[in-house]
Formats: sequence, structure tokens, C-alpha cells
Amino acid sequence: MTRAELPPPAARASAVGPSAVREILALTARPEVISFAGGLPAPELFDVAGLRAAYDRAFTEVPDRALQYSTTEGDPELRTAIAERLTDRGLATIPDELLVTTGSQQALTLLTAALLEPGDVVLVEDPGYLAALQCFAFAGARVVPVPTDDGGLIPDALAELVARERPKLLYLVPTFQNPTGRTLDTARRRAVAELAERHGFWIAEDDPYGELRYDGEAEPWIAGLSAAADRTVLLGSFSKILAPGLRLGFLRAPAALRRACVIVKQSADLHTSTIDQAAAARYLRDADLDAHIGRIRAAYRERRDALLAGLSKALPAGSSWNHPDGGMFLWVRLPAGHDATALLRTAVRHDVAYVPGAPFYATTPDPRTLRMSFTTHNPEEIGEGLRRLADAFAEG
Repeated sequence: MTRAELPPPAARASAVGPSAVREILALTARPEVISFAGGLPAPELFDVAGLRAAYDRAFTEVPDRALQYSTTEGDPELRTAIAERLTDRGLATIPDELLVTTGSQQALTLLTAALLEPGDVVLVEDPGYLAALQCFAFAGARVVPVPTDDGGLIPDALAELVARERPKLLYLVPTFQNPTGRTLDTARRRAVAELAERHGFWIAEDDPYGELRYDGEAEPWIAGLSAAADRTVLLGSFSKILAPGLRLGFLRAPAALRRACVIVKQSADLHTSTIDQAAAARYLRDADLDAHIGRIRAAYRERRDALLAGLSKALPAGSSWNHPDGGMFLWVRLPAGHDATALLRTAVRHDVAYVPGAPFYATTPDPRTLRMSFTTHNPEEIGEGLRRLADAFAEG
């Protein structure tokens, strides 16, 4: 008997390539590699004891509820705790405005599915967050990059593109952006909000790094500006301030769009893990999250400063880099004639790694750019990694 061929996967699944960053992380997983590539929180800073106690309380206090199916919108106690925390940080929020998600990446996926049709225009920062580019490509959206400078997205360039492209959505990470670490100032945020008000497009404001500030004063949320309050979806995450393994995030959105995201989530996973939500709610109730974040900030500030202090000796003469006020990344541009992707092979042979900047561009990349993360290694390891990097660039 002849065996008939099976139908192929959907075209959209084949058209979107794998994450270049994930593939680089797999290549650099050897323990001897000092990696500036991954945007990973430092595992030694996880509050293991506090989280274990929170899980114990969840099992003791609400075992039936914590192990049962739950509502799609999320644990009421957790939504209340998130709303209170956002309100305390200057963004007035009530629990009913929130949807708990399986990480903020799912929040972006839900928003994309609820909002975008194939061919819709999405504007993104250039360079921008790689996983968002993948998400929009999978939805069949037409991704249009917005030029940036050292201050982030350029409002005049955005205005020109909005008038020409009539986008449905602008996606941006305005605070300590991935991959560049840049932050939009208040004037640029207001310009973005006013363009959305005038031209009628949605804004997805992704804020996974906002609480990791080491210098300066916090900028206002775009979602909190009056011009954009009814057209901004805020995406948040516990991955960077508690632990990414919890896979807990949230979406704050105007009612109609939030309801659409709830329906999409029902078709995806019914609801986010109830036990993880219950434990997170108890952690936020009983632990001092601000004190924990303070410890993270102190360690990351020291690591950022160690990386900045050694870059001039590690990188080729004529390189440039920024000085982020927070977050997990900084952005490097090598001198003309250098290719960060090609040089990575040499770096890995020296047991050190970074992420080339090319995958973060929606269209034409700048081959000289690269992203460096400073959070995973202590200052001594960072110093050794920079010495290895200097040797690699000298050889390359």
C-alpha cells in the first residue's frame, strides 16, 4: 500500500524564521562561556525562600482554588495586587482593567490576534524587540520600522510614517528598550500620544524593565497621558522582578479590546496557571517586593558600571556605546568595516558571546551593531569576559 503525503504546516508557520537570539543562546550554553548575549535575570538574586513560602501559603490557604480551573481574566487577588502596584507607581488602575497572562509575551500574542488582520500596518522601533517582530510577522501584518536615535523613536519620523502608512498599531518599549537600553523622554512620549489621538491608531506600550532604574527619575507611562489613555495597551511582566519561570504577566487595556483579548486567551489556554497566580498574589501581599527590587537594582547597577568601565579596552578603537539609566542592555556600534555577526564566531571560540544587532532590525540592518546584557554575571566575571572579548576582536 502506498502512503499518501501529509498536508504541510500552515504557510505562516513556515514563513517566520526561528529566533536568532534563541539560537545564539543555545550555541553559548556551555558553562565556560561568559555570555553578554541573553537578557536573563541573575538566578542568584531570585527570592527562592520568599517564593517557596508564598507557594506553601497558597497550598495551605486555598488548595482547592489554587489547583482548580479558574477564570480567564485571572486570580482576583493577583489582579487587585497588580492594580494597587500600578496605582502606587502613578498609573491609576482597577482590577477589572487587567488580564493576567502567561508572561507578557502571551499578552502581546493575544493583542496581536485580537487586533490585527493580515496586511495591517504595525509600526515598530528600528531596531526593536525581536520577539515582537516574530509575533507580527506570524499574524501576517506589514511591519514598518520607525527610525530612532540615541533618544529612541524620532517623533518627526513617526509623524511622516503615520500620515503615509495609516497604521493600526504602534508597538514600542519606551523605557530601557530591548535591544538598545534607550528611554523616551516625556516630550517624545507626549508626541507619540498626540499622534495616536490625532490619527486614530493603537499603542502597545511594553514595560518589562521599568522598575529596573538605576539613575534618574521615572518617565510617565504613555498609557497615563490623557491623549493616549483610551488607545494604549500596557504590557507588564513579573519575569524581571520576580522570576521568568513563573511565566506571569498582564495586559491593561480599554474595555472593548480587553474583552477581545479574553476571548482569544480562552481559545489558547483557558487561563494562566492558577497555582502560580495564587502564589504570586500571596508574595505580593506578604513579602516586601520593593525591598527585593532594591537588591536587584543595586546588583545590576554595579554590573552595568563594570561593563561600561571596561568597554573602551575591550572594543576596537572608534566603537561607540550608550549609557542606559536602567534595564538590562546597552547598545554598541563598532567602527566602519566591522561585522558583529561574523566576529561572533571568533568571540565564541574565546568563550565569550554577545548578540549581533542585525536580527533586531525590521528591514536593512546595521551590521556593526551588537547588544550586550550586563545582568547575568558579577563584576569579576564581566571583567574576565571583556578581556576575552578584547582578545577575540584583536584576532578578528
